[in-house]
Amino acid sequence: MYRTAFLDIPPLTRAAGSVRLPGSKSISNRLLLLAALCDGETEIEDLLDSDDTRVMLDALVALGCELDRLGPTTVRVRGLAGRLAVREGRLFLGNAGTAMRPLTAVLTVLTAQQGGRFELSGVPRMHERPIGDLVDALRQLGGAIDDLGQPGYPPLAVGSGAPVPLRLDAPVRVRGDVSSQFLTALLLALPLAARERPVTIEVVGELISKPYIEITLKLLARFGVPVERNGWTRFTIPAGARYTTPGRIHVEGDASSASYFIALGAIAATDQPVTVEGVGLESIQGDIRFVEAAQAMGARVEGEANRLHVRRGAWPLRALDLDCNHIPDAAMTLAMMALYADGPTTLRNIGSWRVKETDRIAAMAAELRKLGATVEAGEDWLRVHPLPGDGSGWRAAVLHTYDDHRMAMCASLAAFNSARLPVRILDPQCVGKTFPDYFETLWSVVETDPQCIPVICIDGPAASGKGTLAAAVAQRLGYHVLDSGALYRLVGLAAVRAGLPTDDAALADPAVADRLGALAERLPVRFADGRIWLNGEDVTEAVRSEAIGKAASRVSAVPAVRAGLMALQRGFRRLPGLVADGRDMGTVVFPDALLKVFLTASPATRAQRRLEQLMARGENARLEDLLADLEARDARDRLRKTAPLQPAEDALLLDNAGQSVDESVQTVLAWWQRRWPLSHRGCPPRDERRP
Repeated sequence: MYRTAFLDIPPLTRAAGSVRLPGSKSISNRLLLLAALCDGETEIEDLLDSDDTRVMLDALVALGCELDRLGPTTVRVRGLAGRLAVREGRLFLGNAGTAMRPLTAVLTVLTAQQGGRFELSGVPRMHERPIGDLVDALRQLGGAIDDLGQPGYPPLAVGSGAPVPLRLDAPVRVRGDVSSQFLTALLLALPLAARERPVTIEVVGELISKPYIEITLKLLARFGVPVERNGWTRFTIPAGARYTTPGRIHVEGDASSASYFIALGAIAATDQPVTVEGVGLESIQGDIRFVEAAQAMGARVEGEANRLHVRRGAWPLRALDLDCNHIPDAAMTLAMMALYADGPTTLRNIGSWRVKETDRIAAMAAELRKLGATVEAGEDWLRVHPLPGDGSGWRAAVLHTYDDHRMAMCASLAAFNSARLPVRILDPQCVGKTFPDYFETLWSVVETDPQCIPVICIDGPAASGKGTLAAAVAQRLGYHVLDSGALYRLVGLAAVRAGLPTDDAALADPAVADRLGALAERLPVRFADGRIWLNGEDVTEAVRSEAIGKAASRVSAVPAVRAGLMALQRGFRRLPGLVADGRDMGTVVFPDALLKVFLTASPATRAQRRLEQLMARGENARLEDLLADLEARDARDRLRKTAPLQPAEDALLLDNAGQSVDESVQTVLAWWQRRWPLSHRGCPPRDERRP
């Protein structure tokens, strides 16, 4: 997951390949709570690992529930059998409505029966999301709930400390036109109160988001509680209801998350389909009906029980006028698809958007306008006018996400614009709420022309700090990093391990040079999490020794080695971007880089730095020796025939002798801001067959 302040997405052109979806958030948190209320053990497979499920897991542990992690996405829950293991506590539930609303209802019922008091709170946005209609329904039952802030909103305290009788002789009435989570919360909680008599819930007003209630009802049945439904206005929980574990249960892939990849296929899968694994036409989730909306806009979709294949059909997409009550979350994706349509698209009956993680109607309208679109909005509707297919009207935009995961994921689809403009997404880590690896998954199925992938080159002589600077800049931007110096060190290490000589006399032998070139070409290297891996072995420390550094300096002057590494180095140019450091990154390897930086610290400064590094590692060295060695390396690098060390003509010079690493990072980022994204250049003309 990207933990950067922003993420720049270059203009994208094509999509193809397969993605496996994370588990559904709605199903995951319902299953966790149901399993916790059971008597016995439940093993939940393919559980979503996200912010929302983590707060639910933490809450259940705080309530005394025993959990065993059996794998990254498998958990065993030992249920509480409807009994409170603890009688008081404070639960922090983040911005997870699927945790806040059901736990409020469940704890209200249990504290009424058994005594106790719990405080439930969340992030500031959660304290702006209404819960008053659910609280009113629970107070009808006789539950004790105190407002700890603004009435009708979290934070709340439930329970008075002592048991109180519940009033079950009349139906519990709850509004259905604000959030379906209120009804879901009652459906999950009231089987705990229906041991001796049936309990009826009546919905006041038009129930929205009915498919989410369908999910709740189906999962209740899996846990032994069939609910009788009379239309969408009356629900009856039978007398004697008791939660029983199904033993093992599987979480479907998230159908709402599928919508982004279905849209991706509709927009950009021109040659091969985008295949979505983990959810299909037999899904119990209502958002699977997004497939119908995508088909209506022109997508070609072939479906199986647990898989979807999506291609572009009609282009431009066809405009829609659609009641979206049945797909409230996935409908947001339609707003982005509307940019690529042949006329205005109107999304109706989406009033629930206003009480989600943010006011999604207002937020979506604001961000689409930044892209250049004309947008109209009402209390419960949104109309989006498309942008021209010739690229005119599109604007490079910095898009806010409002700490809303779905705003961030929707925004990524704007990178397929016909103007070939990049998109900047602020706070990309908000996708952690439901799909932490969304952007990494996106990169696996999208393509762009290599020239469109931004590259920053940081060149300079030995010990100038370019590796440290490059890694820090890459971390701030969320880009890949290429430590080309490490590649030459790896060649030196691999040569030593293979018994190849690296002294100057041996390197003059064409046979030795050719063997080193072949070794370089096949170098099995990987950079990850600040570590360097060679053929699966962590060699981060091994390549930093002085002996390997000297070998690297010698082999780097061998033309066959440089030629062998060229394709390997250019292969690091991957989405969303690259920071490459070395001696010839800007002059030879990436001459089209948007920003080239050349470090100019003096040999004396660099020798002192090297001495401090060695001393920190417990190695002995003399400053005079280090200075002499660096001066010799500089001369060798400057005078070599192949790619001599020198600044690119368009490089910016940076003397970092008097700067801290952070100050140098800020300097480079300031230069970068002036070149990307709003003044982007370098993408080739658009192929008219592509979006």
